[in-house]
Amino acid sequence: MNFIKVDSYERLSKIAADIIAAQVILKPDCVLGLATGSSPLGTYANLAEKCQKGELDFSKVTSVNLDEYVGLDSGNDQSYRYFMNKNLFTKINIDINNTNVPNGCADDIEAECLRYDKLIESLGGIDLQLLGIGLDGHIGFNEPGDKFIKGTNLVTLDPSTIEANSRFFASVDDVPTKAVTMGMGAIMSAKKVLLIANGKNKKEIVEKSFFGPITPYVPASILQLHNDLTVIYSEN
Repeated sequence: MNFIKVDSYERLSKIAADIIAAQVILKPDCVLGLATGSSPLGTYANLAEKCQKGELDFSKVTSVNLDEYVGLDSGNDQSYRYFMNKNLFTKINIDINNTNVPNGCADDIEAECLRYDKLIESLGGIDLQLLGIGLDGHIGFNEPGDKFIKGTNLVTLDPSTIEANSRFFASVDDVPTKAVTMGMGAIMSAKKVLLIANGKNKKEIVEKSFFGPITPYVPASILQLHNDLTVIYSEN
């Protein structure tokens, strides 16, 4: 594990963007696993700037996102498809047809989970997976529990996750209670994993995840077993 502690969110975002940019330059047709939430916003802004300056070419890149809320379609401004389009895809020269987000409005969610796993497999897996981390240690929406779940799955969100995400909604009652999330199998099979975390409120869970025991009750702790993991953390 390469653990990098920096003194600002701006520095975190720049380093993370540089790592992703290096992946794209080294393998122009790479598969990027992408995350949503507030943590990657600075990283995406840096990547967009590099692309707009002509320093980075996403035209051959394929992306697969970690998760999506159940019941929110792509037109809903709280859906993760909408988030990705707004904050990254429309600002870089990626082919929108090569961007993938789980379908939280699928008629058959179980079939959608299987489809998503087969899609990732058909792409040859993920070259670099970007992750954030929840206050309870979740990655994607893989919540604490008594086992690690391998495949893409339907998850009932932990109350703490719902509360944390309520800042993006009019009220906590508007936050979806279920989501489709990539499982640990695809995440752990990624050739490289890059996790970013910022804020003093993340200090305890970062320590538990990367310097404590490996347990499904702290989902991110499984990343200690990955052979190419970079963690970037800033308290500020």
